[in-house]
Amino acid sequence: MARITILAENKCASSSITGLVDALAVANLWWSLLGNGGPLFRCRIVTVDGKPVTANGAFEIRADSSIHKADGSDVIVLPGFLPPFDFSTERMDEVRRWLLERHEKGETIAAICTGTYILAETGLLNGRTATTNWQFAGDFRRRYPGIDLRADEILTEEAGLICTGAASSFLNLCLKMIEQYGSPELASLCSKALLIDPERLSQAPYMNHDFFKSHADGRILKAQQLMEESLAAPVSIDGIASEVALSPRHFKRRFKSATGDSPLAYLQNLRVETAKKHLEGGNDSVNEIAYKVGYEDVNSFRKVFKKIAGMSPKDYRSKFSIFAAA
Repeated sequence: MARITILAENKCASSSITGLVDALAVANLWWSLLGNGGPLFRCRIVTVDGKPVTANGAFEIRADSSIHKADGSDVIVLPGFLPPFDFSTERMDEVRRWLLERHEKGETIAAICTGTYILAETGLLNGRTATTNWQFAGDFRRRYPGIDLRADEILTEEAGLICTGAASSFLNLCLKMIEQYGSPELASLCSKALLIDPERLSQAPYMNHDFFKSHADGRILKAQQLMEESLAAPVSIDGIASEVALSPRHFKRRFKSATGDSPLAYLQNLRVETAKKHLEGGNDSVNEIAYKVGYEDVNSFRKVFKKIAGMSPKDYRSKFSIFAAA
């Protein structure tokens, strides 16, 4: 039986706890119906001091024990949180020490959504891959530059550390654990029972790029504005550098420092985000949209779009267009 220990804390997202417990309860039911005897998972909820906590939305969550009295686990699960994030409290210090001790003993730690921030605070993710809620990818990178963030991925795993993407991606973690501790057949049954798409491997189709402007570099802000205003025209990165009175090399370095993206990557993301809006809310053809966002070669547009959005423009329109059901 796999021992799953779930941390609950004040202001955490209750669904990342209750949803996970319910999904594993379904796995236990199917495991029993298939003639495998007792439950596959034993879930318990812990808090720092063993007392109830108040999750987001004023839901009270009761604990089975404190983190200090909980015995060994196969997997420790960290829930997601809504911003603002405050990890400088004494309670979080206790959690960090506890996680470091447990990981040292060989226990797996899985962080759901923005729970990856707690895991990042331990230092265990330094030099390793991780993912998180895509909406906070820019902030995460700025806080933890030593972590290899793969924001487009729904789940990452390295050295006994599992991270998941936004919100409902805890269900992907559930499927992973069901397959690991049960069987692929059980995971398939549960994915159907819970309406989980096991082929959903990327956050990319759901992501809106973070066009970071909360910096104080006036020349780079002007460059960002120039990119937005001349989106439909062929744009030269060197030309923009000249417009803001910087050498191409200095401009690229300064742009990356201010925004977190290279000028070319920023421009490509800007074009793809604009194209997404056309695909979601209009009837223009893919060719017409490509021209509107500055691509003369439609095939080049399709390649860049798929690289960034994780699917073709046609598939994106089919999935997200407000006219799709019409």
